[in-house]
Amino acid sequence: MTTPPLEPPVTPEHRVLEYVKRSIAGYPLVPVRTVETEIAGTTRSITLKLEGHSPWRSIKGRTALSLIRSVAGEITSPDTTVVESTSGNLGLALSAICHDLGLPFVAVVDHRQSPVIQHAIEANGGRLEWVATSADATTHLQDRIARVRSLVRDLPHAVWPNQYENDANWRIHETWTAPEIDAQAGERMQALFAAVSTGGTLAGLSRYFRRARPGVRVVAVDVEGSTVFGGTPGPRVLTGIGASRRSSFVHASHCDEVLAVEERRAVACCHTLREDTGISLGGSSGAVIAGCLDYLYRHPEIRNVVCLCPDLGDHYVPTVYHPSWLDRIGLPGEASRLRHRMGAACAGFRFGDAADSPHTPKEDSPR
Repeated sequence: MTTPPLEPPVTPEHRVLEYVKRSIAGYPLVPVRTVETEIAGTTRSITLKLEGHSPWRSIKGRTALSLIRSVAGEITSPDTTVVESTSGNLGLALSAICHDLGLPFVAVVDHRQSPVIQHAIEANGGRLEWVATSADATTHLQDRIARVRSLVRDLPHAVWPNQYENDANWRIHETWTAPEIDAQAGERMQALFAAVSTGGTLAGLSRYFRRARPGVRVVAVDVEGSTVFGGTPGPRVLTGIGASRRSSFVHASHCDEVLAVEERRAVACCHTLREDTGISLGGSSGAVIAGCLDYLYRHPEIRNVVCLCPDLGDHYVPTVYHPSWLDRIGLPGEASRLRHRMGAACAGFRFGDAADSPHTPKEDSPR
């Protein structure tokens, strides 16, 4: 009798690669929702790409899968610890992935992180490594990266995917996120707006659309006090947008314009959109919309645009949507009193003709 050949052992690297392959194959189509607003007497159509409907509740789920795949060869044992600096959503996605793979995970965070995301990371078995910085500090990111380096040096088995310099960050958005947006809204889209932090999302989107639809304007949205594109750093309160260092990924050729949004205007857009439509978004998405409104005011020829919204508002109930947090940054708690702070002579939002698309959710309120 012939003895059947032995199956090769499943290595940690193979497990990671197979997990990523299955996860990408099973990832649902992330929905869009179209709203309209009137600016300078002209109706504009804004398609919101609602990445908060992803499996791990933000666009960082895509990034996390790409990053973990890129370091699969360094995961040599079941006790390899994945360590990453994060302002929130990437840490949540990585903690869920590492939980599924049975790998330890450490998220290096600072005090600005949403308590909801903190609890979710810990519920996934991740460990929070806190970096103490003052509320008005401008070195949160540098301090977190320094802590990551020390942890990777001191832990027996540790891997740092390094979202700030790893090309896997932007490649996944060129090959996956951008074609998905193109299929959903590319025919009508005249401009695309995306927030910048590491710059990976914008760099990937730009590479695709510069090639596939060169007529589409790509606009980067940052916040005041950020130095993604250089300049002097200042205190910031929103997470998921902005950084206290230049991006390693975004170059001048990647965008047609860079908009720096005042954070309180971003928050006002979040509250007004929720009051008018029930769609609740995170602060970085509010910044994208605020920047979009300013751009549309200055460009009456632009009628149809897409705003990439990284996450929903459910992670930010204790911050962006909480009266005491609003009071700390000098804003009233009522949406009706925030409306006038949106700027760009925008009175509000209503659902557009595309609202009945089979891939558009009907309610996006916090859960």
